[in-house]
Amino acid sequence: MVEPSNKPSLLIVDDDPLITDSLSFALGGDFDVLLSDSRQHAISLLRQLDTAPQLALVDLGLPPVPHRPDEGFALIGDLLAHSPTMKILVLSGQNDAANARHARTIGAAEFVAKPCEPAKLKEMLHHALQFRAAEISIGSASDGTAMLGKSLAMQKLRNQISQYANSPFPALIEGESGSGKEIVAKTLCRLSSSSTKPFLALNCAAISPTLVEPTLFGYVKGAFTGAVTNKAGYFEDAADGTLFLDEIGELPLDLQAKLLRVLENGEYQRVGETQQRLSRARVIAATNRDLRQEVKKGTFRADLYHRLSVFTINVPPLRELDDDKMVLLEHFSKLYADQAKVAPFTFDDGATRLWREYRFPGNVRELRNIVIRLTTKYAGQRLSALDLDPELDSHSTPQPTQVATEFAIPTDPDELIEQAQKHLQRERSFSLDSLLKTWEQGYIEAAMKLTRGNVSQAAKLLGINRTTLYSRMESLQKQ
Repeated sequence: MVEPSNKPSLLIVDDDPLITDSLSFALGGDFDVLLSDSRQHAISLLRQLDTAPQLALVDLGLPPVPHRPDEGFALIGDLLAHSPTMKILVLSGQNDAANARHARTIGAAEFVAKPCEPAKLKEMLHHALQFRAAEISIGSASDGTAMLGKSLAMQKLRNQISQYANSPFPALIEGESGSGKEIVAKTLCRLSSSSTKPFLALNCAAISPTLVEPTLFGYVKGAFTGAVTNKAGYFEDAADGTLFLDEIGELPLDLQAKLLRVLENGEYQRVGETQQRLSRARVIAATNRDLRQEVKKGTFRADLYHRLSVFTINVPPLRELDDDKMVLLEHFSKLYADQAKVAPFTFDDGATRLWREYRFPGNVRELRNIVIRLTTKYAGQRLSALDLDPELDSHSTPQPTQVATEFAIPTDPDELIEQAQKHLQRERSFSLDSLLKTWEQGYIEAAMKLTRGNVSQAAKLLGINRTTLYSRMESLQKQ
């Protein structure tokens, strides 16, 4: 019989067997290593595990497009959807600054260029473990510190949580990735009269679709291959407590009907039995998708959406939280400095201004990861904007809607020159190519939406022929 290991678990994803074998040998003394060679295999592997790895080392260049970072970027999102507390380090040869910034923005804790000394990797992985422990302690805080912030948006969020906490009806939490939806769910439970009752969480994206039903409803012996005994599901184990269904938009359509039945009358059955059971658990669901759009596309049931959204809580993105960026900076910098037993870093006026202006596309998760990196690299130091800038994704191509709002095209040539002059003076790092590509992408997407995806009509709207539009769309996708 194999004794369970007390070593932290580490998932390594790289399609080069020489690298995975070398890393497994070098890191195996400190970590329980799991190996994968592709995004799909990594997802399949995770779904078979009872507990997700605490750490991951991910290459960006994975099949079927190893010459591009797309699969690696997608895998970072998959891993964090599966386990939001996982700390991901990117170890890649595709180490240009843009890739590094984007990987950090979407949730990677750090970007490491190949080759890297095993001793340095070990040090970084152990640091990530320390900071992960600190974040978990925040998530389980019972004193309300998890809901930091003084902005009007945060006050509204706290008021909604207080209003809805004691209700037995379902609640739907909507928000972007990294904005803290699970913390909101736990706070709803903690402030309710059922706070001493069970709180169970199931990530619908982290489990194979074939296992969702037996996991939720339980099963009886012989119901399927591997069902060697009767087993209760999450609804049964939650009793009259709370069941949190994260990434609810990933729930298969056939199971949506069964979940709807539970929400309507509390009735469900274990897989393989005819006996009706009754659930008294309150269901809280969360999603980063727009479920209204999913309903229109036919991938989410309208009746289930309306049943889940009796109460809807929108978790605001960090860019809308005003000076809460500074509140969170102060809180996390002190927390992580205490965790690492070092002095916290500070900002000068230029760094403070850059921090306030940054939009944090990865939300609170991105902010925390930035603070972790700064704590590791600049403990006790005073940082300038030049120190801070490499940690931010401020050089990435802005969203077309942002550019259009900020830089509308004047019809008068002199006015255009004047506005362009102001724009150049305001931008710390300007790229004409990025601006032109952003406008092109914005107009192409607008034309496609207006014509409901009809390429020929979109080309007419844009004043170009269809083959040119195809060519430009393909070019933009490769960037």
